[in-house]
Amino acid sequence: MKELTQQELIQKLDHTIFHKIGETADEMGVECYVVGGYVRDLFLERHSKDIDVVVVGSGIEVAKALGKKLGRGAHLSVFRNFGTAQVKYKNTEVEFVGARKESYSHDSRKPIVENGTLEDDQNRRDFTINAMAICLNKDRFGELVDPFDGIWDMRDRLIATPLDPDITFSDDPLRMLRCMRFATQLNFTIEQETYDALFTNKERIKIISKERIADELNKIMLSPAPSIGYELLFSCGLLELIFPELYALHGVEKVNGRAHKDNFFHTLEVLDNVAKATQDWDDAERKLWIRWAALLHDIGKPKSKRWEPTIGWTFHSHNFIGEKMIPEIFRNMKLPLNEKMKYVQKLVSLHMRPIAIADDIVTDSAVRRLLFEAGDDIDDLMTLCEADITSKNEVKKQKFLDNFKLVRKKLIDLEEKDRIRNFQPPVDGREIMEVLHLQPCSEIGQIKETIKDAILDGKIPNEHEAAFKLMLEKAASMGLYPNKD
Repeated sequence: MKELTQQELIQKLDHTIFHKIGETADEMGVECYVVGGYVRDLFLERHSKDIDVVVVGSGIEVAKALGKKLGRGAHLSVFRNFGTAQVKYKNTEVEFVGARKESYSHDSRKPIVENGTLEDDQNRRDFTINAMAICLNKDRFGELVDPFDGIWDMRDRLIATPLDPDITFSDDPLRMLRCMRFATQLNFTIEQETYDALFTNKERIKIISKERIADELNKIMLSPAPSIGYELLFSCGLLELIFPELYALHGVEKVNGRAHKDNFFHTLEVLDNVAKATQDWDDAERKLWIRWAALLHDIGKPKSKRWEPTIGWTFHSHNFIGEKMIPEIFRNMKLPLNEKMKYVQKLVSLHMRPIAIADDIVTDSAVRRLLFEAGDDIDDLMTLCEADITSKNEVKKQKFLDNFKLVRKKLIDLEEKDRIRNFQPPVDGREIMEVLHLQPCSEIGQIKETIKDAILDGKIPNEHEAAFKLMLEKAASMGLYPNKD
């Protein structure tokens, strides 16, 4: 972390929007401060697009006056129910709010709000690193107001609450998830008293909506090392309450001296491997959902676990069981029940296939079938499967990874040759019906399946002439013939 002098902060804030905000506040005779994440990220040298301004007075009135001052190109939005306003100017968005103090009832995280001082406003902030403010008024421009020594906590890489953490988390239990999210995103440690309060107040999470919980989990997922957040959720007792299916992966059983691995910690290792492999992806949506697939790839193991004396521990069909569990998990967690869920299901269902291929002779037929089933998601599936190789036996691990390289090469070669990705049969049902003069019936499906299998097994090329010939042969074997007329 870089420690900044007031002069350096002035230089950091040398932007038209900050000077205009300060001028507007001075003209109206009120104090105003940039606060929260923007200030924190100045010191951490992180890019931040969220600019929050606190006015000791009416934030809405200052926002209105600023909009007029900026003139053309400025767009004002007022949210009176929340006492906030937003000004968009060029590529910048600024949120305005009046300084306030808050009080809470036990059964809600929605506070009773009153006008307050800057001190009141900083007292209500979740963490010391988010409670810092920088003055924008001209005579104090760039002056840091840091009553809780957030600057020192950033230097020590600590997450701590400004006031009593028990009260902070009990008042708004969502702050517990934010605590773990910031620890994950910034790779900070949670201060001990704050950590203890997470455990003490874990049951309070029940008043938080599933949508807000999912939003925080998604932010953890998009962090460089998501395992940090999930290990914290696990250790403080929150994971069992908000994600029991994932918690159920934890634990090791031993029979006759033979134990299986802890599938919870294996899953977190796979998740971090996928996060590392996808960190440079530009598509944030794709990056998020492949990480959900990594988190859920073994979710069916607790239900499939069996002890077989001649083999040991088995998890037969855990991928298919996991695939079937995903809709209920997504529904309970208020995650989208659309193509994103289906993508996760597909990767969970297929994640054992490349491993099975790579563990044996890599045949063209097996690779064609994998490409047929994975379609455009084949590259993501391979990324997940490579991340799933977490063996501590380096020789065994390298053998799998080398075989995966061979699988990837065959995928490219066979796709160029056979065009199997997003396969469409060269002879479709309509043509079969026309040639054989059939109405819709099961025989059509049998003929199509024969053609598909022949192409995937490499018996015929993926071409119309060869497929049409096979259609006639299969039809004849079934006693079906084209009308000679």
